[in-house]
Amino acid sequence: MLLHGLWDKPRLFDPLEAMLRSRCPKLELFIPHLPHGVGQVPIRTLAAELAERITARFGHDAELDLMGFSMGGVVARTWLQEWRGHQRTRRFVSLGSPQQGTLAAQSVPSALLPGIADMKVGSPLLRDLRRQGYLLAKLRCHSLYTPTDLTVVPGWRAVLPYGSRQALPVFSHRQLIRDPRALEPLAELLLRD
Repeated sequence: MLLHGLWDKPRLFDPLEAMLRSRCPKLELFIPHLPHGVGQVPIRTLAAELAERITARFGHDAELDLMGFSMGGVVARTWLQEWRGHQRTRRFVSLGSPQQGTLAAQSVPSALLPGIADMKVGSPLLRDLRRQGYLLAKLRCHSLYTPTDLTVVPGWRAVLPYGSRQALPVFSHRQLIRDPRALEPLAELLLRD
């Protein structure tokens, strides 16, 4: 399952999907569209919608691998930790996701854009996720990021409390999901058994 970020749509993953399908033609991918309303939809609301879509598509028991880009990684983590997704997930890949918050969201008013405000450093959501971080301990977690990210500021805040961490050789947030130097190691990681 691939989850897009803020202001994105599933077509963001077209290059990655083509790469994955060229290497594994029978791969089953689920790439839902979760409209964020330019940040007006709280992350917990998006996680609840994700839970409904997963159940509708896969039932209650199918094992999943999950990758979230940018805000999509925080939505995915919220589903994993608050909707018992950790019980049915093998691998969780966080790509350029502000798992520890981003300074870029600090001045965003919570009343106007709660989804973006959820990504503030020290937000109530991120504090709750940090307290429940142990739920990720049994998953194969991987954090991929760029140190020079200007969306997740500073870039090192885009890491999970568990698992591997890999800085990719790209400079911008968007290159994490578009540049072959990021897509190659990402595809390799997603297809690894």
